[in-house]
Formats: sequence, structure tokens, C-alpha cells
Amino acid sequence: MPDKKIKAVLFDLGETLVNFGKIKVGRLFRQGARLSYDFLKSCGQPVGNFQYYCWRNLLALRIRGLLSNITKNDFNSLALLRGFGIKKGIRLDGKQWRHFGWLWYEPLSKVATTEPKIKDTLTTLKNSGLKLGIVSNTFVNGCSLEKHLKQLGILDFFTVRIYSYEFDFRKPDVRIFKIAAERVGEAMENILFVGDRINKDIRPAIKSGMQAVLKSAYTNAGKKIPKGTWKINQLSELPALIEKINAGSSSLNCHSERSTAK
Repeated sequence: MPDKKIKAVLFDLGETLVNFGKIKVGRLFRQGARLSYDFLKSCGQPVGNFQYYCWRNLLALRIRGLLSNITKNDFNSLALLRGFGIKKGIRLDGKQWRHFGWLWYEPLSKVATTEPKIKDTLTTLKNSGLKLGIVSNTFVNGCSLEKHLKQLGILDFFTVRIYSYEFDFRKPDVRIFKIAAERVGEAMENILFVGDRINKDIRPAIKSGMQAVLKSAYTNAGKKIPKGTWKINQLSELPALIEKINAGSSSLNCHSERSTAK
């Protein structure tokens, strides 16, 4: 019988590691537009009228977002806005472009929350020898996401960080789960995937051969949980759950060995 002991844990990002809730997208977009506009203006860039700047970027992102829904792959929003800005005559260096991208994301980061003891939970998992990683469907550039995770004090826990815009596919495509397994260096059956979306996280993780935990969130309220899935309300429940899973795996393996010996 194959050893199904958990050796690595992969997390979804939004509503799993970081909670954003039901956000008011329009208001946050306008706040990001204002911050980025003021920054460009302070750098002497040709930004023009704010309303025009705001709406042209909103239109560009919406069109690209609609295309992503058709093609089933995400895009790098910073690369999109940078390319659009360059065509309008904006000239920044690499550090300035990264800051520009962060300013678009910053309002969203300010409404985000995490569990009060998330660092304690991740420390416990890490100290138990588990490898930790992130697999997220996102069009937000990794520089902005990782700046946010660093501000939260949890970035360094994750040696593997996979963002869908880096690929031509996204969850629920099982290829992204397989790439994550390769990068974390463990067999599928030894990886536990933790996410909040049943169709994008849980079902494809199980299909790929991983074990799965559904974290309670508004995104899965009232939905039927797939067979063989564990459910938690808080990430702080994970250490005890993994101990239980691993104890059960060891027991099954011992029973199998004893049966074979007979």
C-alpha cells in the first residue's frame, strides 16, 4: 500500500490564507487608480486627465479579464498596464513599475485579513517538517502579492509560490497541481491541498491525486463537500488534522505489512 503520509501542504491564497471577503471592486479600483495616477504625476509622466486615465485602464483590464474567462488562462495585470502606459509615453525604471503595480493593489491589501494566529499555525507546520507552498489563480503580479505576504509576516514560510498568470492554464486544470508537486518535490499522494473553492481547488486537487481540505468560506457556504474531503473552519485546525491523517496512514501501512507477512 502506498504511503499517504502528508509531507507537504499547498494553499490557495484568497479566502484561504488571506481573507478579502465580498469586496466593492469599483471603489477599490478607483482608489488604486488615484494612487497610481498621483505617483505617475509626481514622476512627471504624461498621465492626462484622471477620469480618462481611470476609465481607459478599467476598460483594458475588463477586456483582458473577459478574454481570460474565454481562454481559461490568467494574465499579468502589471505587464498589461505597463505596456499600455508605455504606448502612452510613460517611462519608468523597473523599481518604479513594481511600485506602480503595488499602488493598484494596495487598497485591496488594506481590506484583507488573516487569522489572528496564522504565523503560529504556519510555524507549527514548518517545524513538523512539512514543506509549504501557494498555488493561486490570479492576475495580480507576484511582486505585489509577495510584498503583501511579507507585510503580513508569512512570505518566508512558502518555498514554492505558483501564480496562474505565469502559465497558459489555471485551476482547475490539473497541470498546475502537477507542476506544484514537482516544485515542492513530493508525490501527489503525500501533498495536502487547502482551498476554499470546491470546483477550482478541491475537486481538481483530488483528481490530480492529492489529498484535500476545504476551508470554510462564503465561497463554499451551503455547497456539498466532495467525498473524501476534510473540512476545517480555521487554518489553526490543520496541525491536529495532519497528525490524524498521518497516524491513520501509518496504521494502515502497518496493517498492510502484517497482512503481507502472513
